[in-house]
This record gives sequence, structure tokens and C-alpha cells, in this order.
Amino acid sequence: MTQRLDTLQAALEAVLGNAIQQLVRSRGEITIVVSAENYLAAAKRLRDDAALKFEQLIDLCGVDYSEYKNQPWDGLRYGVVSHLLSVTHNWRVRLKVFATDDGLPAVASVTELWSAANWFEREAFDLYGILFEGHLDLRRILTDYGFIGHPMRKDFPTTGHVEMRYDPEAKRVIYQPVSIAPREIVPRVVREDNYGGHH
Repeated sequence: MTQRLDTLQAALEAVLGNAIQQLVRSRGEITIVVSAENYLAAAKRLRDDAALKFEQLIDLCGVDYSEYKNQPWDGLRYGVVSHLLSVTHNWRVRLKVFATDDGLPAVASVTELWSAANWFEREAFDLYGILFEGHLDLRRILTDYGFIGHPMRKDFPTTGHVEMRYDPEAKRVIYQPVSIAPREIVPRVVREDNYGGHH
């Protein structure tokens, strides 16, 4: 496995060179980070270069790194992480890119390279508000019509902003502000003397 990773790492470094901002080897996997400006070109080389041949996009997701692992985060807030597979060489790589503007996060769409990116990018847009430039049909995919905000952002309230219910008088579903008061839940521990049959 180590030898295969050595071969893959050497190929990645030879093909992408300075485009790789960071390369991490951990748990038998390689993760590379590229800049937003190099993202699409790097992805194209990952797919097309004979030494790499990552024909398949397995997954793509957004990440909000603020409060990452409940720690203060020093760096760009929004990332896009993709997992690529080469059927030809039977190896994988994780590709990361960070949007340069936390206020309006945007990176290039890779749908022209891998059609599988379409719904994944729509999901990341819907849940995180990350824009994918060049995506031909970037609209919400999981949340309801008229939904406001991006529910996977760390600053989005857990209870949301609105709730829906069926109104028997109006004979339709209606939306109203959330009626749940936010509160801290402190677990209550109950101890019974003879719990489990021990006396």
C-alpha cells in the first residue's frame, strides 16, 4: 500500500506541481488542497492526465470550517471536498478547495468534467450557500420552496426559523415562525437503588 501511495504522490506532484498548496498523507489516503483559482484546471488534469486518470467523481460536499471540531478556526470558512476514483489505476484522492470570500463563497463548478457533480454541487449550494460558477442549473435540491438561509451553516439555528403544519380550516399546509423556545438541555440522571435487580 505504501508503495502505491508513493507512486500516486509522485504522479500528483509531477502533474500538478505548484498547484498543490498542501498534500497530506494520513490513514493510507492522500488529500491535496488547491487554490480556488487553480481548482478547475487541477481537476481537469486529475481526470485527463494518463499518469492519474481520475475518471470518476465519487462524492463532493461543502464544509463550514467555522468552529471546526468545536475549536476556533483560523482560515477560510467554506471548503468543497471531493473524492475521486481512478478505475484505470485503482486509486483514490481527496481534493479540497476553499472559497476565497466568506461573505459570498464561490468556487468553479466541475460538472463539465464529471456530470455526477451536478446534484452534489446543488446540495452544497442549498445547505451551505456555496456558489458553483458555471453550474447550469444551480438551485436548491433538499429544502422547501421559499426556504431562507442555509441549514448546515454553523450559525443557522438548530430549530430553524419557520415551522409548517396542516391547517384544517385553511385546508392547506401553512408556515409560521418557530414556536419552540431555544433552551439548554441538561440531562437528569435518575438512580434507583435496586436497578438491574441487584439488592
